Amino acid sequence: MEIDEQIYQLSTLVAGDFSLQEVLDKLAEAAVKIIGAKACSIRLLDEEKNDLRMRSTYGLSEEYRSKGPVTKDDVVIRAAFAGQAIVIDDMRVDGRIQYKEATEKEGLVSQLTVAMQFRNKPIGVLRLYSPQPSDFTPSDIVVARAVASQCAVAITNAKLYAEAIEAQRFTEQMRLAGLIQRRMIPEKPPKIQGLDIAATYIPCFDVGGDFYDFLPINKDRLVITIADVIGKGVPAAIMMSWFRGAVQAYTEGFREVLRDVGTMPGDLNSGMRNVVRTRNAIENFNRLASMECREGEFITLYYATIDAAEKTMTYCNCGHEPAVLIRDGRMQDLAAGGLVLGVDPHAKYDIETVELRDGDCLLFYTDGLIDAMDFNNDLWGRDRMLAAAARFVDCPADHVVRNVLAYRRRFAGLARQVDDTSIIAVKVGDPRRTEACGACMAAESINIAGERAEAR
Repeated sequence: MEIDEQIYQLSTLVAGDFSLQEVLDKLAEAAVKIIGAKACSIRLLDEEKNDLRMRSTYGLSEEYRSKGPVTKDDVVIRAAFAGQAIVIDDMRVDGRIQYKEATEKEGLVSQLTVAMQFRNKPIGVLRLYSPQPSDFTPSDIVVARAVASQCAVAITNAKLYAEAIEAQRFTEQMRLAGLIQRRMIPEKPPKIQGLDIAATYIPCFDVGGDFYDFLPINKDRLVITIADVIGKGVPAAIMMSWFRGAVQAYTEGFREVLRDVGTMPGDLNSGMRNVVRTRNAIENFNRLASMECREGEFITLYYATIDAAEKTMTYCNCGHEPAVLIRDGRMQDLAAGGLVLGVDPHAKYDIETVELRDGDCLLFYTDGLIDAMDFNNDLWGRDRMLAAAARFVDCPADHVVRNVLAYRRRFAGLARQVDDTSIIAVKVGDPRRTEACGACMAAESINIAGERAEAR
């Protein structure tokens, strides 16, 4: 059979429906039979361990296969990786042979070594052995190179296929993780007499670092938390899940006490017990975060207790975007607090209590809401967000949330965002439902159309 036909036969082995190990075994056998050699070995490079691992052999004993390591610093291997075909006419006397005793015991005399390469990068070697001295010809070298080339193709295809399968598996795992994480976000806010609450969470990846939660204390009291873990993707999501659990567990521990303890008589400072409890909670959260966060990691948190009966909100802002109180067309940042969580375990925090009135609108959000960019990389920004919210401040809370997002989408279009978005709107008292609500349907239609376009 002509060499060209022999090489063609080798290529059909790679194209067949075989596993990588089967292909390598068949190529090693075919090389021996075509050339008329005694044995063949195929070694693959392990970059981490700096050696070449035996992957397939034909005609070699287990004892010879296990004779010892072969590193890429071996003089023959270095020459092969440099592109040479190395022929050793007599292994019994050649100083380049490392395991002479094992070679003689196996009955091997001459050796041919060629490299397997992919994109000019060596990935292993193919070796042929003969019991006769000076037994390899130039045509044998051609066949050996052809076999080595087919081995490289088979190995590369197998790696790419394995990587594709792993990527598909990872994508599915991320999708499931995203579903699980979104279950941690409340499906709907609790119903508290005198409050109208709405919220939305929009992840920019399958998983992310934003979260918010509603923790009812009794029929009139509600703890609202909204946080952002620095970072993106899986690490942020894991930290978020841990911190959310810690906040829930800590708050639950005080829930029974908070249900029974009222405020002391007086002015806005009559809720000193609530202030102390809030400060204790924040300082505990900070100590926990400081134990878990590594360098460059931290958590921003806004923690607020709203008393619908007393019409007060006691809050602490830990490096988060400040909540906004919108009242009679004026806007007030509620920014008292202190440092982000997880940086300084001894940090101190200011706690503030504000009086609420019917008609007030409170906005809580993460920076992903205002950091949205259009295709020109212009930021939507806080001013635009507040202007959008002000247009619908007399509407129900869910209208406020929907229309703020609609105006943001109108600005950003379909530009891909790089941070999660969370927004909570709390209306105090019954919605006024003025003529501003007439604009809601139009704005919401923008929102729905944008969601459909993004889905495409």
